[in-house]
Amino acid sequence: MNSFARHSSDRVHSLCAFGTPVSAPPLFPAPDSADFALNILTVLMMYGPFYLANTGAMLFGKWIPDKLGFSSVVVDAGRDWSDGYRILGDGKTWNGLFGGAVFSGLLTMLAHHLWSSNSPPDARPFVDPTFFSDSSDWFWIGGEWGAAFVMGFTLGLACMLGDTAGSFIKRRRGLKREGDESSKAPLLDTVPFAVSIFLFSFLLFDGQILTHEQLHGEIIVLLVLTPIIHRLFNILGFRLGLKSVPY
Repeated sequence: MNSFARHSSDRVHSLCAFGTPVSAPPLFPAPDSADFALNILTVLMMYGPFYLANTGAMLFGKWIPDKLGFSSVVVDAGRDWSDGYRILGDGKTWNGLFGGAVFSGLLTMLAHHLWSSNSPPDARPFVDPTFFSDSSDWFWIGGEWGAAFVMGFTLGLACMLGDTAGSFIKRRRGLKREGDESSKAPLLDTVPFAVSIFLFSFLLFDGQILTHEQLHGEIIVLLVLTPIIHRLFNILGFRLGLKSVPY
């Protein structure tokens, strides 16, 4: 029996168990603070490929074009809004928008490759984002690997759309880019893309392990922690010389 057939059986058993008063162990137990923290880390690992769409956007929108000597195509085509400010700015490109989504799809395939044989709760935090997926799901295109890519691409694109919405709001507030770096706005740089990822997860992937009812509290905590996580990664990038500012 292949891994996805096993997942399908687990999915039916788990959902039935959660919907009826049977004495089955929870998939993500949280009897104490240590388990709760482990569940938060599990959520971060599962959603990590989608969060990292921003890294893919940087690679495909700036780093690769600069290295190969071709231009990026800005989303707003250089146009201004009625307030006189750019609609989005040079930092938002079609290269980055779709490159970030593709990058997220590839990372989700990698996560599936590494963790498809893992079963929660014992395997936490290394849980395959597609653990509950089977051939009845809308995104099951091209088998298990196609399903992993479509899930990653879709939620990576959701990340990029949320990030673009944040840039639009920043421009309306008169916050301009500082050269190659985004203007400093910690909440607008993080909350929109995180909210977009979780929103589209529940809209399009309801019933998947990503939106498991026993992880709703941990998802809220991760949303609250996202600005801090984002800042820590930016500081690390600054210390490593990958960014010119620590935000």
